[in-house]
Amino acid sequence: MEALLAGLRAAGEPTRLRLLALCAHAELSVTELTQILGQSQPRVSRHLKLLVEAGLLSRFREGSLVFYRLADKERAGHLARTLVDLLPADDAELSRDLARLEKTRDKRAAIADNYFKENAAHWNKVRTLHVAEAAVEAMLLDAIGTERIASFLDIGTGTGRMLELFAEQIDRGVGIDTSAEMLAIARMQLQKDQHKHIQIRKGDMYNMPIDDASIDVATVHLVLHYSMEPSAVVLEAARTLRVDGRLIIVDFAAHQEEQLREEHQHQRLGFTDKEVELSMRQAGLEPGPTLALVGDPLTVKLWQATRLAASVEQATSGHQPRQ
Repeated sequence: MEALLAGLRAAGEPTRLRLLALCAHAELSVTELTQILGQSQPRVSRHLKLLVEAGLLSRFREGSLVFYRLADKERAGHLARTLVDLLPADDAELSRDLARLEKTRDKRAAIADNYFKENAAHWNKVRTLHVAEAAVEAMLLDAIGTERIASFLDIGTGTGRMLELFAEQIDRGVGIDTSAEMLAIARMQLQKDQHKHIQIRKGDMYNMPIDDASIDVATVHLVLHYSMEPSAVVLEAARTLRVDGRLIIVDFAAHQEEQLREEHQHQRLGFTDKEVELSMRQAGLEPGPTLALVGDPLTVKLWQATRLAASVEQATSGHQPRQ
């Protein structure tokens, strides 16, 4: 009872309700929240502190930045989500906040898009600046195994390297990416190698043009750290998986290499096992073994999960296939 009252007291203020609404849509820094709300940083920080202490928001640090998101602990998280759901959709102030949030997202996306345009032609070389790519690919091949794959999806495919790597093992492959420059390179490479069973599509990893429960193996290879909402990517990937379908995420373990934000437009400085596994479970997936390639300063992790039958039924119930 006391925890419930504490949560209600913490949320019982207009700015704090606005903060809950924003953090329900995205992981945001103090600076971004200050810009969206049009209030001073000390004031916004004070409100955030009260919401964190009440368990309604989660706070996590990455390098020099601190991010906030809606709490995921069972009781406090349920209260936070309930309060957000009760907010009136037609409230003028909330509508303005969400419009400013979209501008923040657009700004991030534009910066990332610029980066990909500038680096598309030598993208595979850029990756080798931080990762021993051959070792990563060997780890990925070992994790997926040698069985035939009927349908394969590569999310954020870039230059199509994952499609190329598994081309001989898959019956049908699809690569999704938002960058036209990246996709042009991927198409040229796949056409050159005559991989007619593989196609490339322009699409958003948060809302992919892929049918529900249609994919056997989906990969997210060194892409998740560019995402503003990693858990949303995992949820969308899970939607596409068949019963016993597998999701493989390859990305960096949590690190403090702050320069990657500016030099390579990373939105996240890697991930913890707990964070990735929580996103998988919330998406209805059962996490499997985690693999690691220890590096200095960056360690590459491979997280894998399987779609359970009950979860597929729940996820696809009433959901229309995407075209």
